Amino acid sequence: MQTNEGIRFGRLGDCAVHLCIDMQMLFAAPTEWHVPWMTGILPCVRRLAEAHAERTIFTRFIPPDSPEQMPGVWRRYWQSWQHLTRERIDPALLELLPELRDLAPPAAVVDKQHYSPFLEPALPNLLRDRRVDTVVVSGGETDVCVLATVLGAVDRGLRVVLATDALYSTSDRAHDCLLALYRERFSQQIEAASIEEILAYWR
Repeated sequence: MQTNEGIRFGRLGDCAVHLCIDMQMLFAAPTEWHVPWMTGILPCVRRLAEAHAERTIFTRFIPPDSPEQMPGVWRRYWQSWQHLTRERIDPALLELLPELRDLAPPAAVVDKQHYSPFLEPALPNLLRDRRVDTVVVSGGETDVCVLATVLGAVDRGLRVVLATDALYSTSDRAHDCLLALYRERFSQQIEAASIEEILAYWR
């Protein structure tokens, strides 16, 4: 079986962007969505974003005001997490981590109400305007929003590079399983590499 280890398809050029998923206070603060891993990967995320701040796009997961605003099973989902809707939470929880805020600008910030930022018009429009052909993905969660983001990018024909030491999840098992899936089943679309290797290939 062909695996997907490291950078396999050449250097990252001017048409690459760093797409950093949901590095927000919502997941760092002591809420029910707290992810301890996030602080552990923060130095790697910061290093990558700082190296290419003008080529970095941060996403923020923005809850609806209330469950009634959302269609289908999203309404049921937010009824279960009603205390984390915008009408109830501190708006400061939606902000990027303090260690990343000084990078935006020049980094861009794109808000989303779904797992995948590709379902919002802002990100596809931004990538098209910048003629992006490659996304370097960091952030979290590996098995939720990163998964949706990666598949959205693959479906659009973008080259995807996963920053393996800059991803977080609440589940070690799911994180490991998803990294194996990315490497083994998407060998032509996805590369998985460390921050060190990514920066060596993207100067």
